[in-house]
Amino acid sequence: MKMPTGFGRLWTAQTVSSLGDGVTHAALPLIALTLTRDPMALAVVTAAGTVPWLLFGVLGGALVDRWDRRRTMWVTDAARTVLLGVTAGAAVFGALSIPLLAAVAFLLALGGLFFDTAATAYLPDLLGRDPGRLERANARLRGAQTAASGFAGPPAGSALLALGRSVPLLADAASFALSALLVRSLPAVPRPAVSARESLLRQARAGASYVFKDRLLLGLALRPAVGNVAFLAVETVLALFARERLGVGAFGFGLLLTAEATGGLLGAGIASFLGRRLGTGTALTCTATIEGLAIMGLAAAPNAYVAGLALAVCGAGMGATMVLGPSLRQAIVPAHLMGRVASTSRMLAMCAAPFGAFLGGWLATTFDLRTPLYAAAGLLLAMTAVTATMTTNRRVEAALRLARPAEETIEPIEAYATSASTPDAAEADVAHAGVDHLRAAGGGPVAQAVGVGAEV
Repeated sequence: MKMPTGFGRLWTAQTVSSLGDGVTHAALPLIALTLTRDPMALAVVTAAGTVPWLLFGVLGGALVDRWDRRRTMWVTDAARTVLLGVTAGAAVFGALSIPLLAAVAFLLALGGLFFDTAATAYLPDLLGRDPGRLERANARLRGAQTAASGFAGPPAGSALLALGRSVPLLADAASFALSALLVRSLPAVPRPAVSARESLLRQARAGASYVFKDRLLLGLALRPAVGNVAFLAVETVLALFARERLGVGAFGFGLLLTAEATGGLLGAGIASFLGRRLGTGTALTCTATIEGLAIMGLAAAPNAYVAGLALAVCGAGMGATMVLGPSLRQAIVPAHLMGRVASTSRMLAMCAAPFGAFLGGWLATTFDLRTPLYAAAGLLLAMTAVTATMTTNRRVEAALRLARPAEETIEPIEAYATSASTPDAAEADVAHAGVDHLRAAGGGPVAQAVGVGAEV
């Protein structure tokens, strides 16, 4: 299945940007550590990176649905280039401070909110909304992101920091600049038709309502939300668990994380195969079950080797889930709602994360270090049982059938670019937007396909 030429540029842009993200992810806390040893001050810098999704998640999606998505991506990356350049200058002149680093972390995450949401919404337009092509594209994007930000970026960030506090910041700025140039060269697409009479808050509420009224989309959103509670409960105690229960030091702990990332690459690579073989709904249920069982295996692991295997299996389940779920969402959600639906799902996952961290710390303090792991495994398996009926193959196929009539005439952007400027093409865009609006007014795609019983 041949990809449009523009996808290669988008893939390169996101890979380069992810590499820069990995550099900053490792360097920013270390830079903060050169300024203070106060754990609460360090926590402020870390927490600042999660705040934008909590405050602006749904509103950001509504803005992306109003704006040109390609322009949103390259302008955001250009702005992050300037931000990191200024911060690097502050490092050179000794003007860094904890409040400044917290502000930088906040603004970088805010840029990530707009870029990621716009990229998620832009991809179906680029690929023509073909489910198989979307799965293949998301597998490549996810694999490259894991390799760049999980494997290459953090060691590079630590190494560059040895050359000076400004060096990793300048490296990330360069990555954003290159990404902006690549995205700027991508094909333009027509802006989604959104009613100008509706307020931004009303449009944001419509996007969130679209998710909660559709059982399939709600099931897809609940998996990462509940999963984040479980995984953050594990992550909170994992380093201590590795040292005290498995007897491994800092290097061994790094190897455990590498095993998880390796599993994630494998899972992303086989996601499309699982979807074709089992059906997307069944594949999602299987990968979620695998995650829960793997965490249970981690809790019971007698040594670091078994723990590494459990983390690799868990990573594989997560990698496949993070390809199949977004690909399905991109295939069935109307174009003019894509940004809001994607940001609503992401916001639910981000809001759930702090609860998981608190749960993990409380259980470890009240009981022992294995208890958070067992609790996380139970939570994942319970979530799987609940959402299994919401994301069945029957629901998936019904949603795809309903989406196909309105989308089947949409070709990849190469075909769009030659005709979008003609009056007839403009009329077709308006007509298509009208079909999407009627579909949105009646509830989610599955609710219409399988009846009132599908609505929440």
